[in-house]
Amino acid sequence: MYELILIFAAAFTLTFITIPWLIPKLKIRGLTGKDRNKPGTPQVPEMGGFGIAAGFAAGVLVAVGLSSFFGLNLNLNFVLAALSTVLIMAVIGIIDDLFSIHQLIKAMFPLFAALPLVATNVGNTTMAFPLIGQVEFGIIYALLLIPIGIAGASNVTNMLEGFNGLGAGMGIIACTALAIIAWRLEKPDALIILVSMIAALLAFFYYNWQGKIFIGDIGTLSIGAVIASAVIIGNFETAGVIVIIPYALDFIIKAKNKFPSIDWWGTYVDGKLTCPRKPVGLCQVIMKLTGGISEKNLVLTLIGIELIFGLIAVIIYGI
Repeated sequence: MYELILIFAAAFTLTFITIPWLIPKLKIRGLTGKDRNKPGTPQVPEMGGFGIAAGFAAGVLVAVGLSSFFGLNLNLNFVLAALSTVLIMAVIGIIDDLFSIHQLIKAMFPLFAALPLVATNVGNTTMAFPLIGQVEFGIIYALLLIPIGIAGASNVTNMLEGFNGLGAGMGIIACTALAIIAWRLEKPDALIILVSMIAALLAFFYYNWQGKIFIGDIGTLSIGAVIASAVIIGNFETAGVIVIIPYALDFIIKAKNKFPSIDWWGTYVDGKLTCPRKPVGLCQVIMKLTGGISEKNLVLTLIGIELIFGLIAVIIYGI
């Protein structure tokens, strides 16, 4: 237990002290974006995911140190492969934040981020499916399913964002549910990866909820990479699919609307976000159904939806 506390503390502390250091530097360099959900659309520093990636890496590296010198039982090949995958996704996020990669290219990049996991042959090639039972995928698991898992999870978590606290808040819930499952199944490799991300996201959420900094693609892509890496390493892929369902629903709605790049955030009227036209994403569906909702309540609603699916995953794996 003390190992998890040290890992959590390292990830949380580094992120918490990094963000206030980042904010003025990002402003000076003009790395800001408009907060379209606030009156006057103020400029807010972007790329806050730098702090998340740094904190996450710190937590994982503390775990590696505990394994190397104090006997913490980890498969370091798997842990370091997951760390590499997440950091590659963070680099992809940096490139996208700076140069705005075309959506199709950005969707394909995560396939390369999966290479460390493919090379170390992580996971179990036999998967259990409801009503079907056990299915043996053999080499297809490593060469096809792992890359698809990393690319799919990273892209959908990247798309469901744009409101203060949303990406970090939903990520905290998803990773916490999966961490509980990893604990129950005694999967320490997956557990330390998830705990490191939970700690980093909690520290970041403190600033993001107040609208002081945006998460950026660095953060959202990293969240998806952590979710996919953890469930692959821990062999509880079905749980990963369950917690991704709200993100997947948003993806489907946006796909039907040809992935809009503008007017997906809603219209600010008297303190509420409204959707005067056809909804083009899950957030706008909620705006439409409620007849207008404040940004904080919108975010809390989506976090609540994610909590429901997280609980479903925990209950299924607790049976």
